[in-house]
Amino acid sequence: MEFPFDVDALLPERITVLDQHLRPPARRPGTTTPARVDLQQQIMTIVDELGKASAKAQNLPAPITSASRMQSNRHVIYVLKDISARPAGKGAIIGFLKVGYKKLFVLDDREAHNEVEPLCILDFYIHESLQRHGHGRELFQYMLQKERVEPHQLAIDRPSQKLLKFLNKHYNLETTVPQVNNFVIFEGFFAHQHPPARKLPPKRVEGDIKPYSSSDREFLKVAVEPPWPLNRAPRRATPPAHPTPRSSSLGNSPERGPLRPFVPEQELLRSLRLCPPHPTARLLLATDPGGSPAQRRRTSSLPRSDESRY
Repeated sequence: MEFPFDVDALLPERITVLDQHLRPPARRPGTTTPARVDLQQQIMTIVDELGKASAKAQNLPAPITSASRMQSNRHVIYVLKDISARPAGKGAIIGFLKVGYKKLFVLDDREAHNEVEPLCILDFYIHESLQRHGHGRELFQYMLQKERVEPHQLAIDRPSQKLLKFLNKHYNLETTVPQVNNFVIFEGFFAHQHPPARKLPPKRVEGDIKPYSSSDREFLKVAVEPPWPLNRAPRRATPPAHPTPRSSSLGNSPERGPLRPFVPEQELLRSLRLCPPHPTARLLLATDPGGSPAQRRRTSSLPRSDESRY
């Protein structure tokens, strides 16, 4: 793939490693150095065009590699440059390989779930005109040495048939472990994981659904005392002969404590009459020149003299 700018001067090495910052690599001494922003913009253009070419080759609806995706994820892209002479003298790009670590939940041979974070192959593309020339093997092998991993330790995200044949031809990766996600792992993946895969605990068997928490149930079992003077009514000595049956279905409310029966109105009024007056009321009655109402009632209840009858 050729570009309108000088790729050979922008990427001085045969294989250039770019991280999420997409910063231009160190330039050769003695070469002119354009503005730093222009160099980064050229690198972003290369990444975008490579992503579009890869999506077209894999019949994907949208590119999975772009400059914006690289900047928002901690992925690494290996770019392979063509060092042969070009008529335009600006160099060209052969292909790229994108990798990154991802936290995955994968199944082993016993179909047990394992939490792992392996290095994943996320995108791999070699230009159609330069395939079957050993460029893909050169780029892949450079990545393995740089990342210090073995081929069977990798997880591949939605590999194409060409990539599966490539791994089988060059690295003897053939037997896969079935998964429920889009990633493909090969036999021996769990034997050499660093750190080792962490097995997830089995799911807890859920019991019957309880309508209340334990604290709520204990609270509801306590008898609730009504305020005075409602609590002056006597309790029933014996329980009822025929208690009300409770429902056996799930979700019924816990048993509440026994409550005292409702006090009739006449008994309530009688209790209020017997209620001692408030200290403030006693003070007001003591300062009343006419005396207390009780004293006036007692005075009025005395028999009158004979003179008052006529």
